[in-house]
Amino acid sequence: MNPSHSYDTPLHVLNQVFGYKTFRGDQEQIIHQVLSGGHAFVLMPTGGGKSLCYQIPALLFDGITVVISPLISLMQDQVATLQELGVAATYVASNLTYEQLRQTFTNILHNQIKLLYITPERLNSRICMDFLYQTKISLFAIDEAHCVSHWGHDFRPEYQQLSTLVNNFPHIPRLALTATADNYTQTDIEHYLGLKQARFFHASFLRENISYFVVEKNNAKKQLLDFVKQYKNQSGIVYCSSRIRVDMINQFLNEHGIDSRAYHAGLDASMRLTNHNYFLQSNNSVMVATVAFGLGIDKPDVRYVYHFDMPRSIDHFYQESGRAGRDGMEAVSVVNFGFKEILGIGQMIIESDNDELKKRYELAKLKKIIQYCGATQCRRVALLQLLGEQSYVCGKCDNCINSPKLYDATTDVQKILSTIYRVGQKFSASHITDILRAKLSVNVQIWEHHRLPTFGLCSELSEKELRRIIRQIYCRGIIDIDYTNSSLKLNDKSLPILRGLEDIHLVKHTVNGRSSCGSRNGNSRTVWLRTEIEERLYRDILSWRHNKAIMHKVSHHAILSERTIYELVVKKPHNGELLSDIYGIGNTKLGKFGNELIEIIQQHSHSHEVRNESANELLML
Repeated sequence: MNPSHSYDTPLHVLNQVFGYKTFRGDQEQIIHQVLSGGHAFVLMPTGGGKSLCYQIPALLFDGITVVISPLISLMQDQVATLQELGVAATYVASNLTYEQLRQTFTNILHNQIKLLYITPERLNSRICMDFLYQTKISLFAIDEAHCVSHWGHDFRPEYQQLSTLVNNFPHIPRLALTATADNYTQTDIEHYLGLKQARFFHASFLRENISYFVVEKNNAKKQLLDFVKQYKNQSGIVYCSSRIRVDMINQFLNEHGIDSRAYHAGLDASMRLTNHNYFLQSNNSVMVATVAFGLGIDKPDVRYVYHFDMPRSIDHFYQESGRAGRDGMEAVSVVNFGFKEILGIGQMIIESDNDELKKRYELAKLKKIIQYCGATQCRRVALLQLLGEQSYVCGKCDNCINSPKLYDATTDVQKILSTIYRVGQKFSASHITDILRAKLSVNVQIWEHHRLPTFGLCSELSEKELRRIIRQIYCRGIIDIDYTNSSLKLNDKSLPILRGLEDIHLVKHTVNGRSSCGSRNGNSRTVWLRTEIEERLYRDILSWRHNKAIMHKVSHHAILSERTIYELVVKKPHNGELLSDIYGIGNTKLGKFGNELIEIIQQHSHSHEVRNESANELLML
């Protein structure tokens, strides 16, 4: 690593170090903002290239750039990736020995480090703060800045203590970066990090490479297994709502021949680290996890994120689903949900220790993810609308591929609404279903609800069909739920339908067509391979990358990204000049790996020529 290497411009760094030809979106403007000494607040989706916004200035500044990051695993991977590029980067965290810390601080004092990654806990310590006073700092970058807000979904109290940077280092630029932040969270970031006068950069939430699917729970484990088998040669994440569920699903997948690992806070730290590293190093493993497996993921080639249980908020969903396809290649997001989960999450929010304002806020977030799951329009359009942005129809989500079939459900909905009214809006969906299906349950008899005029009016419908209708009208905002006792409530939208002033059309459930997801993209990793030669070259480069990653003790993408491999296979560069034009091949990688990659490509080109000559000779016989 050569920290003293000088670069002329941000574009020069982008080309020579990172191997990219052009900036994306607002990257260049953000970089110039901090290079000029200004503060910036960046709201940019996962995979949008936030890291370059502080890594490139770090190589242009004279001093050191301090990056505050929430997780050790995330810092380790980013530092290892930068070191592979020849960038002088290091990190400070609780897992380092005294000797390692001493050496790190010595290197910093001798101007041998350009980027220092550090956790907020370490940064806020008096020893570390005293040390930073002695150091020439050029930039503070606060990554995952939403952690500063108690409104955010990953609140970390230590992040609020970063307000000391405003007083202790007032003249050093501060750059806050996050993928998701609503108005409340944005206000907290601006307040605690002193960024009210900072320039605000808001990139679109649009992720064009992700296809969105929602599946109604129906033998959920089989649904998951069928989906994962479509992607058996690719990496994916399966999110579950609890530790018990994670262990159960992980065991289930293992028993059916799927290479999966578990990750949750109940596992000891060494097991979590082992499973995390295995996932980073693998081309085709599955990580089954709770949301504890979140901010520490820096794996661009995750091809799918499957929510076995419905996320508890639209922010959680966007952040988690966005971990698929960070390399820009095709990826899939799936949510598998049912009515019981809606009730369970709502009750969990109500029973939490949060104040009433925070509970109402979280219930509003829950309502948004329910609206997304119940949407009949394009999923991408629905998602971005809920995030406050407009979009165009994607043409590849479940609702675009199989347009929902609607039917006039007015009469059935009126029966449900009438029953809710007649029982005083005090009973759950199960009780309403029992009444309408003429089921003489204990509670129905105790409350003498078998005497109601609506008793048995929907006896031709199954319990599942009735619950599906109730779920749909809740998703459409036609009824409410009191999560303290799961009782169904009428609202302003209920009355026009109940009085016959409005009709209501709902999605007609079909056995086939609406339960499958992602099959059209199931082989997205290799669907672009056009010939047998390309397939063999692709496999050889994958094998070479795997061996190099083990040798260098880094993740696969630190060696070559999926997009880089794609361009190598398709373009087949046969010399250094052509190789330098490949996405992600900068000077360092060209020097380290150039000859080996050219040799692999030429071997396949030569074998192709030999086979062609042999074929021509046979034709002449």
